[in-house]
Amino acid sequence: MSGSASLSTDPLTDAEKTDIRRFMGYPAIGSQISGRSSWRFFTEYGQNEWRMDNLAPPELQQVRLYLQQIYPLETAILSATDNLDTDQAAVWHHNRQEVQDRMGLFNRWRLQLCQFMGTPPGPGLQVPNNRIII
Repeated sequence: MSGSASLSTDPLTDAEKTDIRRFMGYPAIGSQISGRSSWRFFTEYGQNEWRMDNLAPPELQQVRLYLQQIYPLETAILSATDNLDTDQAAVWHHNRQEVQDRMGLFNRWRLQLCQFMGTPPGPGLQVPNNRIII
């Protein structure tokens, strides 16, 4: 994606890491000081944590570009709920699929972030019907 060259190559902040976990569908890990950080018990969590701490400068820029794309998509879903009570007003017609369409686009970008990070989507991003229990 173009446009990432102007983004910071500094290590990810804790806030950015929190958003990356959240967008990738992973739960909060809590305080690592507690000795029971959940990522330690699951391969994908640890892999994701290692990657966030060891990205190359161009990869850091790319991740920040993904975040720049995902933040407004999330906000747009919230603002779309303002029109849920209106089906038609004068010549304006509400798109009944707006929230669903926006969620689809939001989730698509979230999945692209997962693919770039090389980590499977977390439990919060998986479709419940597609889970395999062994």
